[in-house]
Amino acid sequence: MNSSNSVIPLINIEPFRLGGESEKRDVASLVDAACREIGFLVITGHGVSDDLIREMYEVSEDYFNLPTWEKMALKMPPDRYRGYTPMLSESLASSLDHDTPPDLKESFSIGPFNVPYDEYHFGQAGARFFAPNFWPDRPTEMRAVWEKYFLEMNRLSNDLMKIFAVALDMPENFFENKINNHITNFSVIHYPGQEKNPDTGQLRGGEHTDYGSLTIVNTNTDIGGLEVERRDGGWEKVPWIPGAFSINIGDLMAEWTNDRWVSTMHRVSNPPRDKAHISKTSLLFFHQPNYDAEVECISTCHSDDNPPKYSKTTSGEHVTMKIMKHRSPDTDSTG
Repeated sequence: MNSSNSVIPLINIEPFRLGGESEKRDVASLVDAACREIGFLVITGHGVSDDLIREMYEVSEDYFNLPTWEKMALKMPPDRYRGYTPMLSESLASSLDHDTPPDLKESFSIGPFNVPYDEYHFGQAGARFFAPNFWPDRPTEMRAVWEKYFLEMNRLSNDLMKIFAVALDMPENFFENKINNHITNFSVIHYPGQEKNPDTGQLRGGEHTDYGSLTIVNTNTDIGGLEVERRDGGWEKVPWIPGAFSINIGDLMAEWTNDRWVSTMHRVSNPPRDKAHISKTSLLFFHQPNYDAEVECISTCHSDDNPPKYSKTTSGEHVTMKIMKHRSPDTDSTG
């Protein structure tokens, strides 16, 4: 099931999506092994249209080609994770308290939309997680394409959480009431070509672990790509397969499973100097459970000999703490 002898497995999830109990168990077993060993996998058979993926890259390229002053009109405010993040505004490694230069990327982010106008979503507890999205005046089709893609990622993440539940020997719908009001952040990240050498220790995306339940990634090139830290301390390239998605679990899922599954350190490397002019764009769906979802050790992941390692937390508390660490609130770079 591996690609090019990678330690990161390639798994076709279509038998789970469309098959019976035996097929579901087979897929779940493969996913369980991947999450135990490396915390990353690459999936096919996901049901997402190639045309939709292509449209996402086309409209996103049009957006990032806008002049910086125009993009800065929707610069992300300090009280929500929505809008444009300029170059040199974030250092992902800071989420692990590592002091590194800011990352060589820019991004645009949105969150859930079309949610009920009620206290849960817009009262004191929920308002910051369901803040309205920002949309630029151009490209005019950006909102429609991005919202369509977000909904497809919502569908795919629901499928993956069902696979996770079966892999953990829980009922298939175990996570359903914990993700039905999820607070996912969706970001498109643009890594421009590098005209000069990066500073010492500076990467397109510094080493970090993700924060939530899982991350769904699609990227348009493997030049300057995603790398995962192996158990031996070396770095492994995530296989790049057009039309496939890479999936990794985050810290919250590791805590949920009592470290049965690993949230693995990863980074986005710089391109080699002979290809430094090549830019890269990635579509990242950072799936995050309901803000009030309680996260404590799943019953099948602890025993008398393996007691729970983590105290109870909530999804919202956990992600807020992590995000505030990796943002640079005093930075007002225009890239």
